[in-house]
Amino acid sequence: MEYRVLGRSGVKIAPLGLGTGNFADPTPEDEAGRIINRAIDAGINLIDTGNSYSDGESERIIGRALAASKRRHEVILATKAFYKVGPGPNDEDLSRLHIIQACEDSLRRLQTDHIDLFQLHRPSPSIHPEETLGALTDLAQQGKVRYIGSSVHPSWKIMEAIMVSELKGYARIVSEQPPYNLLDRRIENEIVPMCQAYDLGMITWSPLAQGVLAGRYASATDMPVDSRGAIRGGIYSERITPQGIAIGNKLVSLAKAHGIPPAQLATLWVKDQPGITAPLLGPRTLEQLEHLLPVLDMTLSDELAQACDDLVPPGSAVANFFNSAVWMKERVS
Repeated sequence: MEYRVLGRSGVKIAPLGLGTGNFADPTPEDEAGRIINRAIDAGINLIDTGNSYSDGESERIIGRALAASKRRHEVILATKAFYKVGPGPNDEDLSRLHIIQACEDSLRRLQTDHIDLFQLHRPSPSIHPEETLGALTDLAQQGKVRYIGSSVHPSWKIMEAIMVSELKGYARIVSEQPPYNLLDRRIENEIVPMCQAYDLGMITWSPLAQGVLAGRYASATDMPVDSRGAIRGGIYSERITPQGIAIGNKLVSLAKAHGIPPAQLATLWVKDQPGITAPLLGPRTLEQLEHLLPVLDMTLSDELAQACDDLVPPGSAVANFFNSAVWMKERVS
């Protein structure tokens, strides 16, 4: 397996990462532990979580699993902060006060003395980047954070952060983490070129489009009872569209015609797109993880790449996976 360098950091990560948004909701702790250990055994070395996932329980599960297996040193541990995690007025956003407290809380839950990649979960609508980057720089100088990144930021906010870091000598963002799959390719218009021009890594999420690209849904109104769209509703169900399901069915047929499981093709497509460092797998079960591990050693053919472009043209979208970002106005066909 060929490891990829995460932006300017020099850190090498596998071409697939492990996302843990399902841990504790619904994946039970024992199954999550098996997923973590199997991923590491397969060569996956990036584990991504967030302080708001299942009210911090995702971090606690990861911390306990890595402590029990004594494998903390084998992984690049990434987490995030921004969303509200308490009743107080400062228990959210990207102020210095909240960033430092969020880092300390994540360190405790993860049972570690440092976070390898600390990411800003969303851009702040009101707090100046000097405030945020200054706090992150202090945490880096204290050895509590190794690198910093952003998640679901517009390209201009990432460039603003880079500019402030250059002017002030602050820690510099090394990666961006946006949604990206065949149903929503809008990052190709500005975010991917910006990351390539300024040498930022790209860790992307939802390669299967919540299972739409694996043929999980037959209808946008009659969802499987155990699907994320049905269980969580809200923004998750909004991403399931008739147009997306139609494309998903076409991808399933394309994958079968080439002898590839649809979920593998959808993940492979993201993995081998220009500028992508690693898509995050988000398995609910160990079986789902096992099904996707072969993608680590697969390569997308030019024929399949063109066939996918024919389904959804570059830069366009038929479903809105940016619907948790207030800055992105919905523009889908």
